[in-house]
Amino acid sequence: MDSDALFSLGAPAVAPSAHAGSVGVDDFASVGEDAPLPVRMRPARIDELVGQEHLLAPGAPLRQLVGGGAALSVILWGPPGSGKTTIAHLVARATDRRFVAMSALTAGVKDVRAVIETARRQRRSGGPQTVLFIDEVHRFSKTQQDSLLAAVEDRTVTLLAATTENPYFSIISPLLSRCVLLTLQPLDDAAVRALLRRAVTDPRGLAGALTLATDAEDHLVRLAGGDVRKALTALEAAAASATALGVDRIDLATTEQAVDVAAVRYDRDGDAHYDVTSAFIKSMRGSDVDAALHWLARMLVAGEDARFIARRMVIFASEDVGLADPSALSVATAAAHAVEYVGLPEAQLNLAQAVIHLATAPKSNSATTALGAAMADVRAGRGGAVPRGLRDAHYSGARGLGHGTGYRYPHDDQRGVVTQQYAPDDLVGTDYYRPSGHGAERSVAARLPLLRRIVRGLSTPVSRPDGPVPVVNGRHPTGTGHAGGADEDGGDAGEVQQ
Repeated sequence: MDSDALFSLGAPAVAPSAHAGSVGVDDFASVGEDAPLPVRMRPARIDELVGQEHLLAPGAPLRQLVGGGAALSVILWGPPGSGKTTIAHLVARATDRRFVAMSALTAGVKDVRAVIETARRQRRSGGPQTVLFIDEVHRFSKTQQDSLLAAVEDRTVTLLAATTENPYFSIISPLLSRCVLLTLQPLDDAAVRALLRRAVTDPRGLAGALTLATDAEDHLVRLAGGDVRKALTALEAAAASATALGVDRIDLATTEQAVDVAAVRYDRDGDAHYDVTSAFIKSMRGSDVDAALHWLARMLVAGEDARFIARRMVIFASEDVGLADPSALSVATAAAHAVEYVGLPEAQLNLAQAVIHLATAPKSNSATTALGAAMADVRAGRGGAVPRGLRDAHYSGARGLGHGTGYRYPHDDQRGVVTQQYAPDDLVGTDYYRPSGHGAERSVAARLPLLRRIVRGLSTPVSRPDGPVPVVNGRHPTGTGHAGGADEDGGDAGEVQQ
């Protein structure tokens, strides 16, 4: 069953012996001294819980459930180690209810019906309410979930179900509508750190026999990712290694060896954050896909916010790949959406796919430099009034002001482009965009001179980033696109396919 992430920071409470006074507790064995550390550190009452403060307010459904104040059927939805089984143990300690626990991994319809029938008989004879805890309830089939409906509806049983999957997709609507849905969140780093320190000193934990180095503690917190069970399991393994070595201090080296995960020197708020991010971007820009994947992996292992990584990739797609591969922006944006929609750890694959695409794509910063040059002119005060032909002519009186006069509609020309002034007077003939000639932008570089020549009504070759483009027999030396002169039909300079 799922373990817990809600632990006591206070003095350890003494659990009632064999759940004294309760009518029955099935499938939850008492905690022994040799039990795993996460199990030993479970709280005995709700006031000892740490985390999920949004569910712990007075009168909240969670308090009612644990205190036995209401027969509410509840579905607990949260990631592993967020406290679902801890809550189940607290409910099991209630003195006026019979508690039965089962796992959807092993139980079937027959088992569920047997519990319901027993609960119905006890209820008819004046016995106590039965609380049925089902772990991993999303693994129940529709038929198995259907078998619960009537008993939950008439409160023959109070259902307490736990799931790591989105219940709106994994649990049938009739059952979901009969329950209160409580969403549990991963614990933050501060809470995980506090609980690790408590486990080191608490009599139920290491009882002060060992100390935990700060860097080792940092590693355990980072490794946990909000899952306290994972943190405490790793702490227990590190403590066993330290004891075997005959030392009384758990240092970073011992912790790394015990959990077989190297500590990543990475501070999300410090220099390492910016240095690794910079290396990540520069590796993609330099088309070193292997280095880019390394820096991605380092950020992911260190617990960097995947949304931050995705945002940087979306920016990179236009800043450094641009029109050399127009699909790069779509790929990066899709990866960012996947991070939001799927989440980690699965979205790591989406990020990796996008990194490979961006790093291996042809590169062009033409969009970046073009926008920068245009903005520099605007800030310098260049750029006059909007040409009259381009002004809005849709409102009454606009034509009388000359708005729209002389405007030529490009679609009326068979080439789809016409000679017309679009720029302000003092920027006519200014070139901002200079295509790189890499990847897909190569065809743009071949087509752009002709477009500019027609739009500007020029009779001479226009300038290119590498100087004027010479004309050889009416075509560029590369043989791509028309450079000027009459086409084979005797018309103006060639067809323009945009």
